[in-house]
Amino acid sequence: MHDITIVLNGTEHRLQVQDHELLVELLRDRMRLTGTHIGCDTTQCGCCTVHLDGRAVKSCTMLAVQADGGTIVTIEGLAEGSRLHPMQLAFSQEHALQCGFCTPGMIMAATAYLAEHPQAGRAQITRALEGNLCRCTGYENIVDAVARVAANG
Repeated sequence: MHDITIVLNGTEHRLQVQDHELLVELLRDRMRLTGTHIGCDTTQCGCCTVHLDGRAVKSCTMLAVQADGGTIVTIEGLAEGSRLHPMQLAFSQEHALQCGFCTPGMIMAATAYLAEHPQAGRAQITRALEGNLCRCTGYENIVDAVARVAANG
């Protein structure tokens, strides 16, 4: 067991984690933040994407102990109370979801990307989201949503 300290969605937590415990397991099973999904367990689908210290990471292949001292934001931490984050709102407005399984990971990957590349164009956005798979939408509305946020700065 390891003692770790993380700031999760704005709240500090001191936890004991096992050597083999994945970050996604900590978030879903222990912290009950089930918006972070498990899809492939191999970092290929991206539905487990969260922010760690401002960077998008795939939590299904990261050990919880590796997050020690870090600041984590999950999909639940993006909104401010009942006010959706602009990316969440854009996904709704652009109909950028169908089943919704990939949506949290897409939103987390997109917000991290735009934080570093706020003026990104469609081609850049498409490349940036290559690590996140969607089986329903065909991606066009997802790119439209991210482009909407980029255009609104």
